Amino acid sequence: MAESLRRLIDGEACAIMQEKLEKWQKDYDLNSCDQNLNRCCEIVELSALIQGQLFNILNQTARKGGHYAGAETIKGRLLPWLGTCFASPASRGPFERSFSHSQDPYEKERQLRELASSQDLQQLEKELNSTRLQLSLVQQDLKASQAKEECALRSLEQLNDYERQVQMLKEEIAILGAQKAVLQSRLAQSRSPSPRSVRSRSPSPRPAKCIPPARPRLTNASRHVQLVERFKDIYAQERLDAQTLLKSYIEDLEMVQRIIYVATVESFHEAKRAFRQFKMCVRKTLSASFSEPETFEDAVMDYIIRQEDLYDVQSSVREVIRAISLHPQISCPPEIDLMISGLVRKLCLVAFSMQTLDIPLDISFAVEGELFNEHKYHRSYDSDFTAPLVAYHVWPALVQNHSVIVKGEAVTRRSSLWSHRSRSRSRGRSQCRNRSLSPLCHSAGHSWHASSRSRSPSPIRSGSPRL
Repeated sequence: MAESLRRLIDGEACAIMQEKLEKWQKDYDLNSCDQNLNRCCEIVELSALIQGQLFNILNQTARKGGHYAGAETIKGRLLPWLGTCFASPASRGPFERSFSHSQDPYEKERQLRELASSQDLQQLEKELNSTRLQLSLVQQDLKASQAKEECALRSLEQLNDYERQVQMLKEEIAILGAQKAVLQSRLAQSRSPSPRSVRSRSPSPRPAKCIPPARPRLTNASRHVQLVERFKDIYAQERLDAQTLLKSYIEDLEMVQRIIYVATVESFHEAKRAFRQFKMCVRKTLSASFSEPETFEDAVMDYIIRQEDLYDVQSSVREVIRAISLHPQISCPPEIDLMISGLVRKLCLVAFSMQTLDIPLDISFAVEGELFNEHKYHRSYDSDFTAPLVAYHVWPALVQNHSVIVKGEAVTRRSSLWSHRSRSRSRGRSQCRNRSLSPLCHSAGHSWHASSRSRSPSPIRSGSPRL
């Protein structure tokens, strides 16, 4: 019986009949008489099919109950309905009422489901509105937090600016104090003789007790940054200007770059030599009146820093031009002093100032044919990036205490280095034979010619720094 009832439910005959009834009700006024009768017959046939299945279930149920089980129900409800052939109102009433009663729970359940679904939708809408409101509040809080963070960053930047200004003011105050002390010392020593080497260009140094030894340390970091930037600017601007000017006289770009590199190396050599001489002169000047040996070197360096304008840079420029003209590996036109004197002058000034730092800055040691070091040099754009050796250097690396501060530039190629050196020596010999044609040689005088002829090529002049 249970299986028959399951088949009746799965067959969806009742649902189909209900759909047909609803569709017939909608189209009843539009249909013709024959169409309505056909619809009615279809529903009757479907109802008979359902009734047949129900009678089969009724028969199976009665058999399971025995001979007398269900007799009262059959006598009281089924037999009167069958006797009237579905037409007796009295017999139909209980069945219809029973059918309506049997459908009421399903209708109520459907209504309850619809009501529950509508309530769920309302609840979801409320939750969605609440979530939107919370999201809006979170966005507002986020905007407020971002505004506070930006305000805090601006305040921090302003504070950093104030600290930098305060530091600059402190340094200016220290400088003004030192200048005041210098003026007082000049007034105090205006009648006392000073060494001729220093007195010829400026008054003698002030007494040691008036020199604040802490001033070089106050400005050492800022001067370090400033000098490194000046070195970079010379590489980026003045070097290229000199290279452009030299290319108008020399077509070989390699020779032009070699000349500039040699000029840079020689400028540092001459500036360091001039710094040592200047420092010795200042030591002699201050040693007579200085009474505190432990701060003597600080006083010497402080005076050199304040009196850098006493450096005879033009003399160093002349020595650098002379060294370039005598270099055995390059050949220069007679007008070399006019073409690179500006570059040499700036290099000498920067190199001289670099020696006044607590840890001096210098250029790195370099030789042609050395193994290329990526930590010291950049490769030039026309280099062979697979070559392991340096063919020649374009710009030296800036070092401090054996640590690279600014990388230099070098050219790497796989061509024969020895053939290039032989060509360089031949150019050097031809240059020495034609040296008398240079106006620089005529202007230097007879003694200069004698020293140039007696000078032998030195490996130090190959482009590496002198110690």
